[in-house]
Amino acid sequence: MIIQTETVDIPTPTGTMRTYVYRPVAEGRYPAVIFYSEIFQQTAPIARSAAIMAGHGFVVLVPEVFHELNPIGTVLAYDDAGKDKGNQDKFSKPLADHDSDTQAMLSFLDERDYFNGHAGSMGVCIGGHLAFRAALNPRIQAASCLYATDLHSNTLPADDADQTLARCGDVKGELMMIWGRQDPHVPDANRADINRALREAGCNFTWHEFNGQHAFMRDEGERYDAELALNAYRLSVDLFRRTLN
Repeated sequence: MIIQTETVDIPTPTGTMRTYVYRPVAEGRYPAVIFYSEIFQQTAPIARSAAIMAGHGFVVLVPEVFHELNPIGTVLAYDDAGKDKGNQDKFSKPLADHDSDTQAMLSFLDERDYFNGHAGSMGVCIGGHLAFRAALNPRIQAASCLYATDLHSNTLPADDADQTLARCGDVKGELMMIWGRQDPHVPDANRADINRALREAGCNFTWHEFNGQHAFMRDEGERYDAELALNAYRLSVDLFRRTLN
């Protein structure tokens, strides 16, 4: 599908959230996918990922995940300074504020005549965690979570009972967890802990592990694996077409 893009500023309880919208040009009503970025916000690789998903028939929203902590339009570089700032933001923003961001985007979608009422979430790295977190909202029918960080560590700002993995039993939709076995951020033992928590909570989920490194989806840098990325896109498109149409 040919797609179009626009930039919108969505009001949230914690301030204005710049959000990038990718959607098909063809008239019609489409399901939506909220695409959560890495700590660096909407970099060029994230924009390309969003465009790929939109081109398969979805309205894709990419929010600035740390909009409260940066000027509108901030994109952090893939360097040490960008990583340090992004990690500082990650550990500063309460998880509850991500929840209100998700609800604000759903409310925005409800006012659009191109939205069919069905929504999912997708993300990479911290965005994988936030895609999982979004699925705590009952409006999110499916979530594609790629190498989600900080699920196992319970270190993001929230009370213990409100940590994302602790609340996995609240997820009503379908989860798809995608991992790289060579990812140092979520080693074997920690992936096993997450898998066990999902099973014990009775979650509806699928589990995929590939021989890949952290950030294998990012089409810049030495860790990019094009074949694994294509597989992950295919799995995600299949998930959303099955659950959101």
